[in-house]
Amino acid sequence: MTTLDSIYAKPGPLTSAGKYQELLDTLPRELPALTRAIQGLQIHEYMLGAYGVSVPEPRKSESHLRRLDHMLGAIHARDSRPLDVAREPAERAIGVCRHFTVLLIAALRANGIPARARVGFASFFNPPQYEDHWVGEYWNASEKRWILVDAQLDELQRNAMKVDFDPLDVPRDRFVVAHDAWTRTRRGEIDDKRFGFSPIHLTGSWFILGDLIRDAAALNGVEMLPWDVWGGIPKANVGLTPDELAFGDHLARLTAAPEEHAKELRSVYLNDARIKPGASVWNDRTETNDEVDAAPAGVPLG
Repeated sequence: MTTLDSIYAKPGPLTSAGKYQELLDTLPRELPALTRAIQGLQIHEYMLGAYGVSVPEPRKSESHLRRLDHMLGAIHARDSRPLDVAREPAERAIGVCRHFTVLLIAALRANGIPARARVGFASFFNPPQYEDHWVGEYWNASEKRWILVDAQLDELQRNAMKVDFDPLDVPRDRFVVAHDAWTRTRRGEIDDKRFGFSPIHLTGSWFILGDLIRDAAALNGVEMLPWDVWGGIPKANVGLTPDELAFGDHLARLTAAPEEHAKELRSVYLNDARIKPGASVWNDRTETNDEVDAAPAGVPLG
C-alpha cells in the first residue's frame, strides 16, 4: 500500500465516527443497500422542495457540519434507531453532496474498503452546465479499478433528472473530476464558464482551481466543506495569475493519478499552505472564520 492508500482504508480526521462507531456499524455492508440507507438518513439542503419538505432555518446549519461524528450526532439526536432504518424526509439530516459522500466513504472504510471523496462537476443537474458536485470513489478489488459512486442520487432525483447511468458506477464524462475539468478547459476543449455553480453565477477557471485544491485535500484524507476557503483557493470571479495557472497545471497532473504521484501529492499537501487547511478556514456561505475542529481526538489535518 502507498501512503495515500493507507489513508483511504481507515478513518481520517474528519471521518472518524468517534463515540458513534457502533451506530455507524448498523449501516448495510453491500453497496446498493448502503447507498439506499444513506439516502434515508440525509436530505439535500437545496432539494427540500422536491420532497415536499420545509424545515426551520436553524436546522439548515447541519449542512455546515464537517466532522462525521457531529453528522452522526445530528442524525441520532432526531432519531436513535439504527442507521439502516429510513427516516421520513422531514426528519433526515440536512446536508449537501459532500455529506452524502462523507458518510459513504466512512462506511466503506469501516468495512476495510479503500474509499475517498472526489471533487468535481456533474453534467446531469443542469445541462449544458457542469455543476459543482462531490461523489465517492472506492477501490473494487475484483475489477482492480477505482469506481465513482453518487450516494445522493435516490430514485426521486434519478427520475427528475432523467439519469441514464448507474449511480454505483458513474461514468467519468458524467462526473468530471476537477483535474479533468482543469485540463480540458486549459486546452480550450470546453469553455471554463460551463464549470462552477451557475445558479448564482459562480463559474470559471478560478472555481475549478478551488475544486482542484479541495480535491487534493480530500485525496489526503481531509474532506472540507464545498464552500470552505483557505490557502490558494481564489476569490470569486477573478482572473488567475500565471503562477496560479502553473500551480493548477501541477496540481491537475498529481490528482489525475494519485497512486502514481502518491509521495509527491502527500508532500505537496503537507508542505504547501495553498492546499493544506489550517486550524480555521473562511466559510464563504456564513461569511465567518470557522474553527475546523478536526477530529474527536484532536487529530491534525495532516
